[in-house]
Amino acid sequence: MKSVLLIGLGRFGKHVAIRLYELGHEVMVVDRDETRVQEVLPYATSAQIGDSTNIDFLSSLGINNFDVCYVAIANDFQSSLETTSLLKELGAQFVISRAERDVQSKFLLRNGADCVVYPEKQMATWAAVRYTSNHIKNFIELDEEYSIFEVSIPEKWLGKSITELDVRKKYKIQIIALKQYGHMVTSLNPDAPLQRSQSLLVIGEYAQLKKVFGI
Repeated sequence: MKSVLLIGLGRFGKHVAIRLYELGHEVMVVDRDETRVQEVLPYATSAQIGDSTNIDFLSSLGINNFDVCYVAIANDFQSSLETTSLLKELGAQFVISRAERDVQSKFLLRNGADCVVYPEKQMATWAAVRYTSNHIKNFIELDEEYSIFEVSIPEKWLGKSITELDVRKKYKIQIIALKQYGHMVTSLNPDAPLQRSQSLLVIGEYAQLKKVFGI
């Protein structure tokens, strides 16, 4: 369990708050808008209404006590940038900031962000990959080169074992888990034949995964 500060409770911020709550973390939520704070309150450990660009207000939150600080402010990049910078100035351990464009990411990283996320860009990429292939069930982009795909078992792999396929050597990708009837199996039996009811979680370079699974 981690202690998390979440600033900005628009659509993205609200979804982050709900997910953090589901994962069992302690979350303090912050927004200027009292209505937004009230909507997210059931998923928060504590809440504050205030201006995150005000250093006195931020300082009162005890920034260095949080393991992670999210800056999820939307439609006001100046406030997002100022908040990111102030968090680091006040001793924030790890700051994740939201961006909409690459130029915003560059400014955020220069001014204290340890990590930048692009909700719209990442969702667009996911949807483009997921819904233009018959094989892909899910998709996580780890960085510009590497990804994790959940894929249906290719027809030519059915009945063969992971040992027989030797995908790491042949295709330079790695099977990290199996999924069957909604259950994830990470302790793999390399000699068990693959079945149509299963799907694979594979990790590797995006270009190589595209080649192997015909995306």
